[in-house]
Amino acid sequence: MRGKARRKGGGGGEEEEEMKVVSENISEGFSIYPSPRVRTLKNLHRAPHFKSFDSVDQIFEGVVNLLDKLQAWHSTPGSPGNTELKEMAQIGLRIITGYIQQQHSQVCVMAYVKLHSLLQTVLCLSWEEVCFLLGQLGAPLWPGGVMDGPNCGHAETYSQLVPIVRTLLDQHADPDTLSGLLPNLPVTNGSTTFAEDLKTYCHTPEWQEFYQQQVQPTMELYELDRFGRSHDIMSNFWNSCFDDLMNTAQRRDKERSDSKSKFQEVIVDPCLKRAKSENNRYFSVQKQSSSQQGVVWQHWRALRRLLTSERGAWANKVQPVVKLKLSNAETYSKMRLKLVPNFNYDPHSEASALRDNMGADSPRSSDLLPLNVAKEAKVSDMEDDQLGDEDVVFLDNKVEGEDESQKEKLVLSEDCELITIVAVVPGRLEVTTHHLYFYDGNSEKEETEEGIGFDFKRPLSQLREVHLRRYNLRRSALELFFIDQSHYFINFRKKVRNKVYSRILGLRPPNLFYFGSRSPQELLKASGLTQKWVCREISNFEYLMQLNTISGRTYNDLSQYPVFPWILCDYTSPILDLDDPSVFRDLSKPIGVVNSRHAQNVREKYESFEDPTGTIDKFHYGTHYSNAAGVMHYMIRMEPFTTLHIQLQSGRFDCADRQFHSVPAAWQARMESPADVKELIPEFFYFPEFLQNQNGFDLGQLQISQDAVADVLLPRWASSREDFIKQHRKALECEHVSSHLHEWIDLIFGFKQRGEEAVNALNVFYYCTYEGAVDLDAIANETERKALEGIISNFGQTPCQLLKEPHPPRMSAENATRRQVRLDTIPLNIFEHLNKLRPFVEVVSDGFPLVQAVVPKSQNRPFIIQGSDMLVTVSSNGLIGTHSWLPYDKNIANYFTFTKDPTMTNPKTQRFLSGPFSPGVEISAQVLVVSNDGRLLFSGGHWDCSLRVTQLGKGKLVGRICRHIDVVTCLALDLCGIYLISGSRDTSCIVWQVLQQGGFSSGLSPRPVQVLCGHDQEVTCVAISTELDMAVSGSKDGTVIVHTVRRGQFLRTLRPPGESWVPAHISELQVGMEGHIVVQTSLEERSHRKGKYSIHVYTVNGCLLSSFTMEEQVTALHLVSEHIIVGTVKGSLHIRDLCSLDASVRPLALKVPVRSVSVTKECSHILVGLEDGKLIVVGAGKPEEVRSGQFPRIWGSTRRISQVSAGETEYNPTGNAGK
Repeated sequence: MRGKARRKGGGGGEEEEEMKVVSENISEGFSIYPSPRVRTLKNLHRAPHFKSFDSVDQIFEGVVNLLDKLQAWHSTPGSPGNTELKEMAQIGLRIITGYIQQQHSQVCVMAYVKLHSLLQTVLCLSWEEVCFLLGQLGAPLWPGGVMDGPNCGHAETYSQLVPIVRTLLDQHADPDTLSGLLPNLPVTNGSTTFAEDLKTYCHTPEWQEFYQQQVQPTMELYELDRFGRSHDIMSNFWNSCFDDLMNTAQRRDKERSDSKSKFQEVIVDPCLKRAKSENNRYFSVQKQSSSQQGVVWQHWRALRRLLTSERGAWANKVQPVVKLKLSNAETYSKMRLKLVPNFNYDPHSEASALRDNMGADSPRSSDLLPLNVAKEAKVSDMEDDQLGDEDVVFLDNKVEGEDESQKEKLVLSEDCELITIVAVVPGRLEVTTHHLYFYDGNSEKEETEEGIGFDFKRPLSQLREVHLRRYNLRRSALELFFIDQSHYFINFRKKVRNKVYSRILGLRPPNLFYFGSRSPQELLKASGLTQKWVCREISNFEYLMQLNTISGRTYNDLSQYPVFPWILCDYTSPILDLDDPSVFRDLSKPIGVVNSRHAQNVREKYESFEDPTGTIDKFHYGTHYSNAAGVMHYMIRMEPFTTLHIQLQSGRFDCADRQFHSVPAAWQARMESPADVKELIPEFFYFPEFLQNQNGFDLGQLQISQDAVADVLLPRWASSREDFIKQHRKALECEHVSSHLHEWIDLIFGFKQRGEEAVNALNVFYYCTYEGAVDLDAIANETERKALEGIISNFGQTPCQLLKEPHPPRMSAENATRRQVRLDTIPLNIFEHLNKLRPFVEVVSDGFPLVQAVVPKSQNRPFIIQGSDMLVTVSSNGLIGTHSWLPYDKNIANYFTFTKDPTMTNPKTQRFLSGPFSPGVEISAQVLVVSNDGRLLFSGGHWDCSLRVTQLGKGKLVGRICRHIDVVTCLALDLCGIYLISGSRDTSCIVWQVLQQGGFSSGLSPRPVQVLCGHDQEVTCVAISTELDMAVSGSKDGTVIVHTVRRGQFLRTLRPPGESWVPAHISELQVGMEGHIVVQTSLEERSHRKGKYSIHVYTVNGCLLSSFTMEEQVTALHLVSEHIIVGTVKGSLHIRDLCSLDASVRPLALKVPVRSVSVTKECSHILVGLEDGKLIVVGAGKPEEVRSGQFPRIWGSTRRISQVSAGETEYNPTGNAGK
């Protein structure tokens, strides 16, 4: 402890301050305590331990003064407190000797003087105390410490020591004892030479023996007896000081820590939190501002493009070359036909330069999964994808959605991902009682066909289908289909999908094709599609597309792209003979073993494969017949697939020899290698543009021939891309394929997809491609899970198994016809029996031209006769008729049943269009449109430039909108009945939304959807296709302009060809189901020229297919799926093939000018309105004999049979009407 105290004292600071306090307390006698002698004694025990500090002089003075004041040196035996005083004196001596031993010059002298004074005047020491002092002070006199001469450095110490020794030996030692122990001791009293004598004496054995036998043992015994406790006391003192010091330090640290924590909690944390919040808010505002600026910039770019386009107000003299990309728009047959401008076109020159033409391995989609990851994710028990019991209960208990007039309420809001071909878009789906909303979560929004970003808002009333979907083999997605053919593939977090699905269905959307909670297998069974296909009510293409859709295949996910079969094996003959079975591929075998030489190798590979871990099941093929790489392989010439292909190939084009450059070469590759098992995609049957390198990409050169890879090389039997698609589609629908297609369906969707039947059919693929075989959520490591998702995405996925028993074969065409005749339930399709056309006449408005006669497409209520439809007519005087129409009833066995509207003959009940009409505008089919449900009549041509809405049931005007600044000249309604387009003399077109209430049309929204401009003269005709996002308008300026509906963007201008330099007026316009644009032009007769009337057919992408010219003025035009019907001023009715415009049948001579033409929704009859007010109904087939002389009463009234026309009055324009 003494050494520790010295080290502390040497440091100064706190220790010096502490010693100063101790000194002051000692000098003051601790008067504050009630027992000063006891306290003084305790502190005196501690005082010797402080003699090594820098303030030793103060301590020494304080101790000596204290003992002097207490008269500790003058203890009297037997007196009160003598023991304490005696002990104090002993301690005082120890303290003095201690300071003498320190050799501190000033204090040492003071200690010598004080000790010498005490020994001479006050103290009376015992022999033990004499030995103690001799032992403590006489170290220089004992052996090893004897002074050797006057030059020694301790001469001063010795001179101070001699008086002390003399006094001790002379006055305090017992003379007798001393003489006995030191008989030769020099004389001490009065000797002037004592100092020298003593120095000499110290070298004698006597003196040394005296030290060793008397002084040292007695001193040690005395120290132990008198001061042994002081060490323990001091040790305890220092321990307690240390404990107090540590406690104080800990308390101080704790207080400091608590204060710091409190400061952190009260001041710093809120400040940091607020600062972080403010920073986040600032960055969020910056990000939002930047995003908004980006959106505004993109809107401005789009507006500038519109204004500077060919038909814009600021049209550039030199228009830039526009490159194209594939649109997302689909037809009702699920065809993606439309190309749209690609404003972010990239020629991919760098990817071409980086191409490895040496044929290095490209990224493969068939890389097998890491074994440990595959084992972790494998699922042994695969169940059907359907709702759980809790979701079904919720679905059954959910109330219907609220009426449109009620306030919109939020039903559900969930984070999700919108899956598109080009991107996975994070965002949020909100379901309300009226709408479905998706909010794009990307900060940098891309320009899409629907706007800036992927946000959408869709009315719940337009929702048609909701399908359970899987994404990356995880059952977590939904696909939403709307009545305008738009659809959205949305992926959710685990277990969220079913909740969203049940909530949407629980709202009971009015147009939803509702199948409850059925699995895809049950959905197929409930749809009746298989029976329709077997009975030839739908085509092979339609059935395959429906199977793909129900099984989860979608255009939105490349790994689940729709799959179609290779159907031909002859790609080298100059003529394709579809009557020769040898030109067809064997549809009963997987594509990998269509070449029978491969079957044995594939079987041996399967049988020899064995995974020691038992994780990987046996398989025939390590690649898949449908995957993302395969889709990009076929679609490489078409954006966005070109960009996706380059991304898959790590930023470069694949080797030219591996690209899809030839249809015959692609088939040959299937024949040569069982590893190449790619089937086809739907585009092979409807989309010729994908075979053409329209964008001029550098796809490289073939290594052997050095031929450049450009457009796809076609089979010899195809004269053009369009011809290849036409013949390929014809082959798909031919009798041979129809009779064997069920065998391929068994392999892909049916009972040969899995299990023992798949093994026997050599149709087993890698296990992780099958639905439900892998549970990605079972993989704990996120990195491994992401890697597995990427592998699955590129590897391919097998469709959901729809059938577990053999698929029924299709009827032959002959058997299907016999069945139809036997059942006698549906009318004949007139376009399948064009050689049996027969016209019948009904008088509707005698004397007034019949300008409109139409059967609305989607009537959902009975009219007059149970099960019949309404037929709407409008005469040139504005008279409205709503007649009963029944196309066929086997109980009547006639061509049709027509019941004339009785209100037309009674002047009191007649209903007329409200007028007057503008001068120069005659009431015609151009300005009259009936809503699809037959409830409303939209009309134009009015004097006040208005667009009017009339309720057909009462003939009451229910709407009037004035947005055009001149007379409305033409109207058209889209197929799904949700958008109406109007054209005007003011050269503009406006797209309107048809409002729905309770599932019925109720009027027009007063706010236009789009206002479209670009014509130089009066707009004469319009057409609209919402599913293809096309608004088409024709004008007197001789041009046809195509805009988009959703954004109003200009697409292209069509200029029909003509012989004259004067442009012909566009008189009529129609858009077909597959986007064909039929344009009728009129070059009226003048004195110097004859009138010419032409019809031109364009593809959806503006390619002219065919034209024909006639000298008869065309007064009516109607377009059906594969034919156009033309009525003329001379009363001829022409039916021509849509693509070639060749006559399908000899024209019908009606002799009276035709004013309107339409086709019934079943395509069973053509309705022709004539100038004389008659309605001509053209049907097919020969009526049977009436089974009995009386009609059965099948309508709820007491009318006589004579009021009903049974379609027996055949039209004979040259003679009297006859039966």
